[in-house]
Amino acid sequence: MFRFRSFAAVSTVAVSFALGGAASAQTVLNFAHSTAQNSHYSMGVQAFGKTLSELSNGKFEIREQAAGALGGERDVIEGLQIGSVELTISSTGPLGNFVPEALVLDLPFLFKDYDAARSILDGEIGQELLAKVSENNLVALAWSENGFRHVTNSRGPINTPADLEGLKIRTMENQVHMEAFRAAGASPTPMAFPEVFAALQQHVIDGQENPIPVITASKFWEVQDNLTLTGHVYSPAIILAAPSLWDGLSDEEKGWFREAATAAVAATRAKVEADEANGVALLRKNGMKVIEKVDQAAFQKAVSPAYETFVSKYGDEMLKRIQAAQ
Repeated sequence: MFRFRSFAAVSTVAVSFALGGAASAQTVLNFAHSTAQNSHYSMGVQAFGKTLSELSNGKFEIREQAAGALGGERDVIEGLQIGSVELTISSTGPLGNFVPEALVLDLPFLFKDYDAARSILDGEIGQELLAKVSENNLVALAWSENGFRHVTNSRGPINTPADLEGLKIRTMENQVHMEAFRAAGASPTPMAFPEVFAALQQHVIDGQENPIPVITASKFWEVQDNLTLTGHVYSPAIILAAPSLWDGLSDEEKGWFREAATAAVAATRAKVEADEANGVALLRKNGMKVIEKVDQAAFQKAVSPAYETFVSKYGDEMLKRIQAAQ
């Protein structure tokens, strides 16, 4: 049995009866994320659940908790640590608050393209960073994906870094992102993702920055007029499990979860690719003005102080390895 429910609950153990009348225990696990149902995250969760159900012969069922049903990303990661949530797929936005080593992935203009980012995260460097995450009362299963981030706003077109001056823009709860926008003259406002739409609607903030799959899934065209394809940060995602869940699994069961995570990554990346291919046209169709061509070198120069701040705090060893790998 494999189904999705929208209500919040902690994991439960159900008893189902096979045709012969024998009872078998089924464990229901909450898999939380911040984006809408049928978003790229949602596609990953559904692929995870389908694979896990098949491998476990129905022993494990995934209950998808979409659209921040169990809280913002930071809340959910804390929930994993205390065992109130079993699984999540999250951006790296709040991850640096738990694992400072992961902040390197949030540096602007770090990855040149999707192929480079995926290759590095799937390779030795990505595995090292997953291991670092797993040292912090979390279980890191795989790197997944959001995509390259772009800026939307309701104040006016952004053609150059100067147009960011004074823009009150929502960023993730991430010091590297905040430093980058502050250096470019904007006024970064960290905020949990479930709060963003209402804040834009009420003009508490002027804009936000996210990849195309998030912008389309969230229907930000309803509250934002302008999109500029800055591509200023490649945004990974990470699939995490609660130690309280993981420690109770056999080695065979852990293998099932790893295979399910691999399936989730493939499904999420496929959805990101589809949204990247069709998303800009959809946003234009719904009334957004889109600036596709920008001087990326100018934006890169504007946010470069974020690198100086990062290196002064954390050093440049991992940064140089990632740059050299491209």
